[in-house]
Amino acid sequence: MLGILMVYSASSFVATIPPINSTPDHFFKLQSIFVLMGLVVSFVVMSFKYEMLKNKRLVMFALLVIAISLLYLFFFGEALNGAAGWLSIFGFNLQPAEFCKIVIIWYFAFIFSKKQRSIVHDFRNTVTPPLTIFLFFLLLIAMQPDIGGAGIILVIGVVMIFASGVSVYLGVGSGLLGIGVIFGVLEMVQKLGENTPFLDKYQYQRFVAFWDPFAVSETVGNQLVNSYYALSRGGLFGVGIGQSVQKTGYLPEPYTDFIMSILGEEFGLFGIFVVVTLFVFLILRIYLIGIRAKDAFGSLLCIGIATMLLVQGFINLGGVVGLLPITGVTFPFISYGGSSTLVLTISIGLVLNVSATEKMKREKLRLEKLAR
Repeated sequence: MLGILMVYSASSFVATIPPINSTPDHFFKLQSIFVLMGLVVSFVVMSFKYEMLKNKRLVMFALLVIAISLLYLFFFGEALNGAAGWLSIFGFNLQPAEFCKIVIIWYFAFIFSKKQRSIVHDFRNTVTPPLTIFLFFLLLIAMQPDIGGAGIILVIGVVMIFASGVSVYLGVGSGLLGIGVIFGVLEMVQKLGENTPFLDKYQYQRFVAFWDPFAVSETVGNQLVNSYYALSRGGLFGVGIGQSVQKTGYLPEPYTDFIMSILGEEFGLFGIFVVVTLFVFLILRIYLIGIRAKDAFGSLLCIGIATMLLVQGFINLGGVVGLLPITGVTFPFISYGGSSTLVLTISIGLVLNVSATEKMKREKLRLEKLAR
């Protein structure tokens, strides 16, 4: 509900000017439809028989659909905001990369729950086949290019592999190696600049804006600088709902990537604290359901979903406050987006399914003990 409210507030001005030229409630209506659709889908997913989720044919069919969608985009996709990542279906733009997140989580939970013992004793041979499929999807998304989406999926995959039962030393060692690679890449980009082999010019400009946004405030640093202005103007308790100045043409993408800046301007630091607290509570509850689950599939499913929410929220907030380069990642449940809303509500439906199944198992066990 807060997400719908913020989308209405943050988009009310943008919706009335070119290229939209509609009424102030344009995006509010669309987001409301997405949320209602998501709630219905979430209820359906929650009502699935738990064993159906472990059906190999169903999992492989979902992988195939996503693979075909991403390949279609690779050859025929039209660029939007610098990335060819959207499919137009019945007038709605859907983003296969968003759905790829939940499908990868589902696939890894399915495959690794069946290989709990072999992954400990023969890690390389057990992980290589699913990892090959995983890297194929990762490459297709990175080449759109959608670096933010690829980064989220990469972290999800790594966490799920190490949650599957590998040794602690391997997990810690790989984590330290990953941190080293990140700092190495940042250093390389800073040294080579626009000559960095794996970066397009506009991607390099995002790093420039990250390092010193005020030096390029008239060009690539404009978005981050105006985000700072919004947060600064909001202070502790904000200027009031609907009273944001930055959303009136100053801050680009005010209802998607930078909606938390508008929330900070209108509700202040207190408002951001409330949203982040609720968000963290939700993530911790999902991790807890995963930890308590006796079934490996359900446990890995919850861990993957909680990690997706955690990483996506962290990357978005990091970009909004200048701790990370801007990647175009939205804030879960608050930002506008049909694909994102559907994926998030499906994810919650899966978690509720796991939770309900575990409760039924515990209740059945309790009744059996009483019968004895």
